[in-house]
Amino acid sequence: MSGWQNFPPHVLREYALLADGERGGLCGPHGDIAWLCAPGWADSAVLSSLIGGRGSYSVSPVDTCVWGGYYEPGTLIWRNRWVTTDTVVECREALTYPADPRRAVVLRRIEALERDVRMRVQLDLRDAFGGRSMRNLTLDDGVWTARTGGLRIRWTGAAHARPDRDGRLILELTVPGGTHHDFVLELGDQPLPQPPDAAEQWIATEYAWHQAVPAFDNTIAPRDARHAYAVLRGLTTAGGGMVAAATLGLPERAEAGRNYDYRYSWLRDQCYAGLAASVAEPHPLLDDAVAFTTARVLEHGDDLLPAYRTDGTPPPDETVLDLPGYPGGNAIVGNHVNRQFQLDTVGELLQLYAAAARHDRLTPGTEHAIDRCVELINQRWDRPEAGVWELDDDWWSHSRLACVAGLRAIAQQRTPRHAADLTGFADKLLAETSRRCIDQRGAWQRSPGVSGTDAALLLPPVRGALPANDPRTVATLEAVQTDLCQDGYVYRFAPNNQPLGDAEGAFLLCGFIVSLAHWHQGHDVEAFRSFERNRAACGPPGLFAEEYDVRQRQLRGNLPQAFVHALLLETTQRLATSP
Repeated sequence: MSGWQNFPPHVLREYALLADGERGGLCGPHGDIAWLCAPGWADSAVLSSLIGGRGSYSVSPVDTCVWGGYYEPGTLIWRNRWVTTDTVVECREALTYPADPRRAVVLRRIEALERDVRMRVQLDLRDAFGGRSMRNLTLDDGVWTARTGGLRIRWTGAAHARPDRDGRLILELTVPGGTHHDFVLELGDQPLPQPPDAAEQWIATEYAWHQAVPAFDNTIAPRDARHAYAVLRGLTTAGGGMVAAATLGLPERAEAGRNYDYRYSWLRDQCYAGLAASVAEPHPLLDDAVAFTTARVLEHGDDLLPAYRTDGTPPPDETVLDLPGYPGGNAIVGNHVNRQFQLDTVGELLQLYAAAARHDRLTPGTEHAIDRCVELINQRWDRPEAGVWELDDDWWSHSRLACVAGLRAIAQQRTPRHAADLTGFADKLLAETSRRCIDQRGAWQRSPGVSGTDAALLLPPVRGALPANDPRTVATLEAVQTDLCQDGYVYRFAPNNQPLGDAEGAFLLCGFIVSLAHWHQGHDVEAFRSFERNRAACGPPGLFAEEYDVRQRQLRGNLPQAFVHALLLETTQRLATSP
């Protein structure tokens, strides 16, 4: 039996993210939290109806209604809003922030804005992706406690709830007009402290978010910039590791076999976030990115992986859960990148460290990491590797150009003698990549043996690998616009010469890269047009997945995708300045 009897899955654009840095959940338009792993990102889910697992935690109106919602500005405090046939009700939703790494606290406040409203609530937490039901249900002084797997549960605000024959706690209540009703759900793998006061938790969470998210007033889209930063902040642990997305197994294309677990920290994505947080002034996400990546470089050296768990250990091998999966997808846990090397990541690390140096945010450990990255490029630059898109090993041109950008960037922060060595190394890499990877149009092609261009090839020039007016830079932007653009959206490459959209969706990351490329070359109108087109791909919660199905106008892939929000944040700032 799957978990879809009460709350079948929604299209991705309708889910809101609740996150506190240590874990995250997705909340649907029926007030159903369809996904939540605990106590941490890579642990098993206690709410997994998103991928067909059993279990639910829902707060929804009894009467017929239509749905909407919004985030409180600069926070991940979400407000589900329902208009019934005779009133309006909202449910304020959040994970308490800042977070306890071992204990998740879910706050839900029903607010009857006009008249009395009837609400239906149900709680059915099931650890191990729905495999372990709640047990030891106990009601003591109006507070429910229980266990699921190795997790302890406490639920306040539901004194009148009663278990049904399936073990779910069910409650119907009427909230008088102009009042509110609080629920506080706690779950952790250690003994729970004294029950928190709901009002105090709301005040502390709201205050912490307002302190954590900058204003970004000097950008072209302050509201979107703040929201992007809040999403990235919500995906980043206190230890600095930022997960690529909150979910696993959400399909890029139905029956395409591309379903992945993104609850891990990709070093490249972390670099994108750190760079976005460093454009005008250094924000804490820059320090987080530097700290987390520095530790991985110093610890792993020659064996540097593309991604890690947020605790710094490698991701597990891929396995498939015995669940239906999100429609069109497959419930995969673990990630195959634990067996890859991606050279472009090392170039991105140098770009990140150069940005930190400009703001005087380097540590002694990072200085050693810089030297290690340069050595690693020297060792690996001429060997096949998986590249930015994690494909079969090849001599991917983007990886070499990312290293050129990184070497040039870090050279600007070094003594003249050391800078000359780094610049000479970058010149060597650029010359060899030009010899092998320029097509008949004068544009960069994907590798010596793989023709066609790649939208990722537009980013290294923006980062300093080549000037804006370099013929190769200009020709590549023209090639991407000709070969990879459809209705204002951008595909990463044309796989096997199939028509755009047949093999995969447009990559929203690439849309923002195209915007930056136009900005870099002084094409203001085109830069703004591409930015506006791509930022409109989200749903009401303002979240972006990895891909966008242009024909069906739907998000595809895991949600929310951190690197898309990072490039959105960077673009809002860059377009407010001159290149």
